[in-house]
Amino acid sequence: MPSDLPRHHKPIKFAPAKIQNRVGGEDPAVLSQAAHESAQAILGRGRANTDPAVTARLVEFTDHYGLEAIAEMWAHSAGVSLPGSLWRMYALRDTIRKNPERISYFYGLGMESDQVSRIVAGVADPPTESEIIATVNAILTGAYTGEFDIALERFAAFCRVVALGQDAVAHSVQFGQLETSVQHPKNEPSAEVRREGARRAHELRAGAQRLTTIAQELEASAEKWREGTLD
Repeated sequence: MPSDLPRHHKPIKFAPAKIQNRVGGEDPAVLSQAAHESAQAILGRGRANTDPAVTARLVEFTDHYGLEAIAEMWAHSAGVSLPGSLWRMYALRDTIRKNPERISYFYGLGMESDQVSRIVAGVADPPTESEIIATVNAILTGAYTGEFDIALERFAAFCRVVALGQDAVAHSVQFGQLETSVQHPKNEPSAEVRREGARRAHELRAGAQRLTTIAQELEASAEKWREGTLD
């Protein structure tokens, strides 16, 4: 990617959008090829760049152009692939940036349950909202300025800690404990509260499972990167 990245705020159209307009329509094989080629080009040029301002614009790309700009390129790629890995890192950063209070809460609950992942993720203690955002920015910056496999593993570790926090909250709310423990510590929750608690617990556990799957995919991608087989 050239050093004079465009500064306008009109969403940039990447190769997949152009491919869809060609004769024959949306060919999955062609779109997949475009996703892999664009990921290789962006990561390669980003890592070859030595201008911190350019790196910052790469990290903050979705802040200005929206997540849809890269979703169009990479969202449908396999998890263990270069475009799939880049998509997951940018999507995670976007989610964390938009929900720092909730994510820092989950992280704080989960960090004592997995000390190894906590150390690898590298979030300062206490994991405040500002620390969470600073860490994910630093991890994505490291994808362009440092070891790409380390950046993948740090994101994976972050996901594992947050997933543990979500599981802890799911356990609390399943039987209405979270809603009733403060106001009515001695009262049994009503059937309605228990149903709502079960629904919330299911959603939280499903989200935790998705994060765990993402962590596994990022770790597998890191291993392939070290082997020179991630594309």
